[in-house]
Amino acid sequence: MNYARTSGASVYELTKVTNISFSSEDPDKPVSVAWSHTPPPKPISLPVSLSSEEDKPVSTPVTGTTTFDYLIDATGRMGIMSTKYLKNRHFNASLKNVAVWGYWTNTGVYGVGTPKEGAPWFEALTDESGWAWFIPLHDGTTSVGVVMNQKHYNDINDSPRPPPIRTFDSPMSTIVERYLSNLSFAPGLVELLTPGAKMIQGSVKSASDYSYSAPSYAGPRYRIIGDAGAFIDPFFSSGVHLAFTSAISAAASICASVRGDCSELDAANWHTRRVATSYTRFQVVVLSAYKQIRAQNCNILADVDEDNYDRAFSFLRPVIQGAGDVGKQLSDAELQKSLDFCVNLFNPTEADDKDKTTHARIGKELLDVASPSIDPRFLENALHVGSGDEKTGACGDPDCKGSLQKRMLLNKLNARKVISSEYNVNNLESEPLDGIVARLERGRLGLVFVSV
Repeated sequence: MNYARTSGASVYELTKVTNISFSSEDPDKPVSVAWSHTPPPKPISLPVSLSSEEDKPVSTPVTGTTTFDYLIDATGRMGIMSTKYLKNRHFNASLKNVAVWGYWTNTGVYGVGTPKEGAPWFEALTDESGWAWFIPLHDGTTSVGVVMNQKHYNDINDSPRPPPIRTFDSPMSTIVERYLSNLSFAPGLVELLTPGAKMIQGSVKSASDYSYSAPSYAGPRYRIIGDAGAFIDPFFSSGVHLAFTSAISAAASICASVRGDCSELDAANWHTRRVATSYTRFQVVVLSAYKQIRAQNCNILADVDEDNYDRAFSFLRPVIQGAGDVGKQLSDAELQKSLDFCVNLFNPTEADDKDKTTHARIGKELLDVASPSIDPRFLENALHVGSGDEKTGACGDPDCKGSLQKRMLLNKLNARKVISSEYNVNNLESEPLDGIVARLERGRLGLVFVSV
């Protein structure tokens, strides 16, 4: 917000939009918002000597109405446009999770004596219901949390396990007892907490972690961005990437409409497709992680929009299906194959495995995550050739450690190509959606029609 202020934007904190009004001529076009605002103290930064009652913050909100040319809904999970007016939010049945977390002091350190010392630790729960995190923070505390399927969380907490750790002698609240009990499903994490770790009292929180999306993120003179439109389970912390992608998309599509690059309808549709395509890529990768965690196929066909999947994975469908087998309709079998392909992202590889593989006569294009995805059978052939033996691999045994490490690395890099473009802002300029790309030039932000 401070950067927005320095860039010339008017920023109003402690302000809540209470109502959106729409045009009488075009009922789909928002034209004004009603709001309530609690003013800050005057002056905003009080000198130490000023402490009288009249200098305290004004507690009585003021109300008003603001008209605008364009509305950008960045209201987070509340998503006022999607939930209150469009009423089009769709929750993913396969990703209805709950997160419970707290903060600790005096914890252990992961990876002591290795290059990974002090890194975060993530672990699949032993009951295959979710995952846990251990993230050291800048102030010396550590965030420790569990993400678990909501129904499973409710079921197991009817008869909770004894907590593996007791951090204080006073009676525990129900949420703290459940939190500590569920840590028992993450034995590696528990090792990092014992014996001297202390949980900060009052720090345990819980929140629903439901993933959701919508069929549309734009319309006449409005755009929806970030969590206001869509949210994915935080397994990859993908929310920040989707937030920035959707923000740039909104800005580019609005500028395109204002500058006359295209019609407002084309600009709005492009924004929806841009957000939906990025969301679907992360969604399938997250679902692949849960397929591995839960050790079972997920019934997810109803959660993945077919058109969005086709746009997001058009480059991948011939790879996993075979060029002649790509059907017009997305099937559960194809979706499961996509998950199996993406699950290679989680192959356990080491930092120097790429260097070792480079020296094994493996083509550099196979190690480049910016290049197109490759048929896994081709990777297998390349591995054999690069190892000097077309049948057995580097050490005379296809299952020896060296061959397995190279195989896991190549499959991992191949899977990373699915989402690598999402981490590059230039992807908006290079990936046409219905023949349109973004033009990310200072002073000329907008959209461009390209031949495809």
